[in-house]
Parts: sequence; C-alpha cells; structure tokens
Amino acid sequence: MMNGRIPPLPCLTAERQLASHCYTPHHRCLTFRMLYSLACCASRGALQVLKEASRTSRLITVPRFGHQTLAAALPAIGGRPGVRQARALDHERLLQVEWDDGTCSFYPFTWLRDNCQCPLCTLQTAQARSLLLTDLDVHTGVDQVQVNESNKVSITWPDQHSSEFEPDWLKKRCFSPEARQARQEELFLNERDFWDSGLQIPTVDFEEVLHDDKAALDWLMTLRRLGIVYLKGAPVEQGQVARLSQRIGYLRLTFYGHTWQVQDKPMANNIAYTSGKLSLHTDYPALHHPPGVQFLHCLQQAQQGGESEVVDGFHVAELLRREHPDAFNTLTSLRVDFTDTGSDYCDFSVQSKNRIIDVDNDGRVVRINYNNATRDSVLDLPLNQVQLFYSSLKTFVELMDQPENLVTYRMEPGDLVTFDNWRLLHGRKSYASHGSLRHLEGAYLDWDEVMSRLRILRKAVHGDS
Repeated sequence: MMNGRIPPLPCLTAERQLASHCYTPHHRCLTFRMLYSLACCASRGALQVLKEASRTSRLITVPRFGHQTLAAALPAIGGRPGVRQARALDHERLLQVEWDDGTCSFYPFTWLRDNCQCPLCTLQTAQARSLLLTDLDVHTGVDQVQVNESNKVSITWPDQHSSEFEPDWLKKRCFSPEARQARQEELFLNERDFWDSGLQIPTVDFEEVLHDDKAALDWLMTLRRLGIVYLKGAPVEQGQVARLSQRIGYLRLTFYGHTWQVQDKPMANNIAYTSGKLSLHTDYPALHHPPGVQFLHCLQQAQQGGESEVVDGFHVAELLRREHPDAFNTLTSLRVDFTDTGSDYCDFSVQSKNRIIDVDNDGRVVRINYNNATRDSVLDLPLNQVQLFYSSLKTFVELMDQPENLVTYRMEPGDLVTFDNWRLLHGRKSYASHGSLRHLEGAYLDWDEVMSRLRILRKAVHGDS
C-alpha cells in the first residue's frame, strides 16, 4: 500500500478458481464404475490444467501478518464452460458432467430437481424457488439425460417434468471442495489481510467514492480485506455520513439514532461523550448483533489530544491463539454479559451475552465483542471460571495495547474513517475540552447491506454474475 493509497485487488471469481477436481460423495464408498469415471476425468483434467498453467498461469500472493503466506498459481480460464457429455450414474444417484477441458463435476439428482430453473419451479423475476419442498421427491431418479444443441444439460424426470441447466450455472455450483471454497470466497470475501503498527491506512477521495463505481468498489473491497479505509475531502458539515451511507443503502438505526454526535457532553449517556481516554473497544457488544461497519466524520478536532487508535482484532486474536491457547479457548467459549441503559433516540435497557471472540465452525475468527465500559457487573460464570476469565481477558487486552500492534492517527476536519466494527478495536486519547470543541459525527451500517452493494458494484464494474 504505497503512500496509503488503495492497492488494486484481484477480482476473484468462482470460474477462475473452480476446480479441475471431481466430486467425491461424503460418507460413501464409491463404486468401481464411479471410481473409473473419476480417474478418467481427473487424468484428463490434470493434463489440461498443467498445459494451461505452463502457458498462462497467474501467481496470486496474499501478504499476511501472523499467518503463513498464501500463494496460489491459478490457470487463467476464459470464456464460458462447455459440456462435452453428461450422463446419469443411477446407482450413486448423481449426474456426471464432463467439461470441454476434460474435468468432471457431479451433481445429486435431488439437488438438481430442487433447483429446476423452469418457470413452474422458479419465479424468474425474483430468482426465487417456487417449488414447494412438500412436492419434492427427495429420492427421485432420472428418466433421461442429454446435452441439447444449445449445450445445455437437459433432464427428464420420472414424472416427465423437464429441466434445463446452463453450463456456467452448473459450473459455479460444482460440489468439489475446491469449487465450493472458491464460490464462498467470491460471495463473502472471507479472506483477510492482517496488519500491525506498520499499516499505512488506505486513503480514497470522498467525492470519487460517491460518484465513481470503481472507486466505490475499491473502497468496499479494501474495507472488507483490511478492515479500515480513510476518506479525505468530505464537506465539513453534518450529514456526510448519511450521504455516504446512501452509496450503500441505508444506515443502521440504534438507540443513539441514525447518526450521533461524539462530543464532550454534560450528563453524558455514553462514555464516548466525554473528553477522557477511550480504551480499545468494539461498539455495541450490548447487542446480540452489533453493527458491522462504522463511519466517523471529523467536523472539529481538539487543539490538544484526541488522537484515534486502532488495532486489528483478528490479528491479535490469532496472536493469542498461537501464544496463549488456553486464554484463546476461554474467550471463545465463555459467554459474558454486556449492558447499556439510558435515553437518547428513545429510552433503552439492553442486555446481551456474547463471547469476547467469536469463531465459526472452522475455527476462523469472525467477530470481536469487547467494550470494557459496557461489560456488565453481572458475570454469569461458575466460581471456578471467574479467575480464568479475568486472566484470559487481561492477556488479550495486553496484546492489543502492545505498540507493535497499534496504529495511531489524528483526524482533521473533512476526514472520514470507515472501519469494520466486528474486527477492529478503536480507541481515543484524552483531549482538552476547553477552547476548540472536538466534534465527530458517527453512524453504523450492517455487513449484509455493505456486502450487497459490493456485489452489485462488482457486477457493474467487472461484469461478474
């Protein structure tokens, strides 16, 4: 990231990563006939991939802090996939599709019938399934399979209902582990680039993001991968976080309103509305579904102090996993109480139980829930786990506060920072409240809305379907 500018990101599509690998049914021994089919397809596919890779391979390297470097040589795949032949494997209840490049994919009969694309089974205007599950024969066979003149796979079912499937539609939904992983990455962009104090926060022009699709796409792609992007040149007046949100969709309403003013306020109903130091935290773990993305726009900065601090919570969580595995296991297993009570947009009394570190089924860190100010005095843990919890949390916080993990920056009027509230922990140094009154305007969005806009922009810019 030279000069903190947004770097070009590879446009990853499922086709470019879809496998030259055959489907292997889980928890089932393959018959000799299917093993033979797999072997034939795999050998032809491997030869084709090697030929392609020797001519036009592209090396994609993803730098990581705290992770092993990932490198993948992917053969460039151009054009639409073509079907060489398709046939039913009745015993395994699978459709085998052999592609023009010699590779094979396998599709369960039941899945194919469930996803028939005809107007009777799918509402085309909404791309939504019309076929009721009560009408689906989950043990269906097939009557006939053929590849028609349009190179579509045509299936006639025992009840004489017909289905047609486009080759690229099928290819995107290949069941091989590699193809499934590639498709999930294209849909959700789960890969992250971790960082430490050496990060130069990527910067983009505020007006460009508002008016240029490619600039907006670069912004959201980088926000997803790095967790933070700085926008420069916003007008120094309230309402700009709302304008920026309209580029995506709409704001997340909370008990503090659609937008909120971070100032030193008398009778403050939130610790952020004081001039004191804010320790590193995520916003709103007192909700069971905290906001995913946060905007902060600087309207006026304090004369002394008020610098912002951020840390990559995913990076620090991985450090904790590696260096203090017992503490990591504690914070990913114990659920602790958070609370927030007061009156703003309306009066509120919220209560949640969250793990400090959330992981998915694969053990990947997906969300940090930590705000020391709203961590409740109610601690619903057995006596013998209380000390373990405190020791583990203290270890995690000490890792966050290490200078090598912390990035400090100072916002000036017109600066607008956007960041991943599920990943980054942010804080603020104390400031003098006399003289120039520090004033930031903030707002929240959810990741569902942000990712929706990212996919739409990616299609507009790159033509991805």
